[in-house]
Amino acid sequence: MFRLHRWDVLPVDDLGIRNAIRNVYNLPEFPNKKTVEQFGQQWQPYRTIACWYLWQSLNNF
Repeated sequence: MFRLHRWDVLPVDDLGIRNAIRNVYNLPEFPNKKTVEQFGQQWQPYRTIACWYLWQSLNNF
């Protein structure tokens, strides 16, 4: 995703991204694909960058 230099990629199946969304947004359980897509719409057209920050947030938990 990052090496392709595409700025608007959202890996809805990625467990790390789903876990980070759960932690950042204080969700009671893992979000499903639809929920990840809903959050991802807010980050367009920079969803790849948002995912990078989500991955980095996992280092704090």
